[in-house]
Amino acid sequence: MSLKSTGLATYLAVTGSMKAGLDSGFLYLFSGPVPVSADDAIDGSSVMLAKISVNGDGVTGLTFSATATGGVLTKTSSEAWSSTIAATGTTTFYRFCEASDAGSASSTTAKRVQGTVGTTVASDGVLTSTSLTAGNTQTISLFQIY
Repeated sequence: MSLKSTGLATYLAVTGSMKAGLDSGFLYLFSGPVPVSADDAIDGSSVMLAKISVNGDGVTGLTFSATATGGVLTKTSSEAWSSTIAATGTTTFYRFCEASDAGSASSTTAKRVQGTVGTTVASDGVLTSTSLTAGNTQTISLFQIY
C-alpha cells in the first residue's frame, strides 16, 4: 500500500483534490532502503535512479486524468512518462512528488506519495525489471494511486 505524506493528507483534508495536489509533479525511482514514511528523508545509501517526466525531458511535470474511476487516480493516458536512467541500480521504491520537491529531504508539508517497486503485484509499483542501467530509458505505461 502506498503511503501519503503528512503534507498531502493535510492538503486533501482541507484544501483540494489529490489530482490538484500532485499534477505537474515528478515520479522518482530510488534504490536502497524504503523509508518508513513519505515524510522521511532518503537514506544516505539510497540513490535516485530516474526522474520520470513527460517525454523524459526532465522539466515537464506529469498529470493525472480528469476522472477517477472507482476512486483510482490514473496517469493521463496521452502523456508518455519516461526518463533516461541517471544511475545503474535496483529500484526498490518510488516517490511521486509535487513539482517543487525533489523528494529527498525530510518534510511534513511536501505533497508526496511513496510506494515499493517490484516485478509482481505484491509491490505498489510494478516494472518488468527492477534492474535499471544508466543511459537506458525507463517508461511508465500505467500509474495509479488508490
